[in-house]
Amino acid sequence: VQLQASGGGLVQAGGSLSLSCAVSGGTFSRYDMGWFRQAPGKEREFVAAIRRYGGHTYYKDSVKGRFTISRANAENTVYLQMNNLKPEDTAVYYCAANPDGILSSIRQSGDYDYWGKGTQVTVSS
Repeated sequence: VQLQASGGGLVQAGGSLSLSCAVSGGTFSRYDMGWFRQAPGKEREFVAAIRRYGGHTYYKDSVKGRFTISRANAENTVYLQMNNLKPEDTAVYYCAANPDGILSSIRQSGDYDYWGKGTQVTVSS
């Protein structure tokens, strides 16, 4: 299974970016999909996730109301729309696929089996 994230870049605070993650080599509709991020000197952290069935979504508290995760099963793609970006959102963003189907693992990076290489998001103040 291969994941390719794209859409990162440099934006001013208050701006927007849209990330995409294309999945190939597996059955996309069977994966819970997540976005994680890692800032310099910090551990990787959960940002958002979407269930494989029903499309229920979950977010890190600090991005609720600003970020929206969605998926297009027909396109094998998951998206992360990021609005009202803040400097503290600066990080490398990773998409990941979790085949377990267990709700309790959806925020846990260790339960995601497949990862993309990441895309840099930089928010200037």
